[in-house]
Amino acid sequence: MYKVGQVVQGTITGIKPYGAFVKIDEETSGLIHISEISEYYINDVSYFFKKGEKVVVKIIDIDKIGQLRLSLKAIQTNRKYAIPTKKDIANIEKIGFKSLQEKLPDWIKDALKGKL
Repeated sequence: MYKVGQVVQGTITGIKPYGAFVKIDEETSGLIHISEISEYYINDVSYFFKKGEKVVVKIIDIDKIGQLRLSLKAIQTNRKYAIPTKKDIANIEKIGFKSLQEKLPDWIKDALKGKL
């Protein structure tokens, strides 16, 4: 019997736009919802998984009929190499947009003078 919080290995059996189905054993399967793949925006689930691929996931919920709700992002322990979080992206955007805002007038002047 599986428990919430347990880390298990399974095999990807199907991929849909909303997530990936995982077979844990002959009687148990679950879903990694797209929101549980990463804290980063996910456009295409098939970019992360291939049918038949082995994955290690964490059980985050078990429904009444025994289907598992699984998470890949819950086991990302090495944050240095993990996909950036929303907070990481927000910090990058602040730096990037400020730089653009400061430099844009000079770029426009240069473009109008034919320097670019």
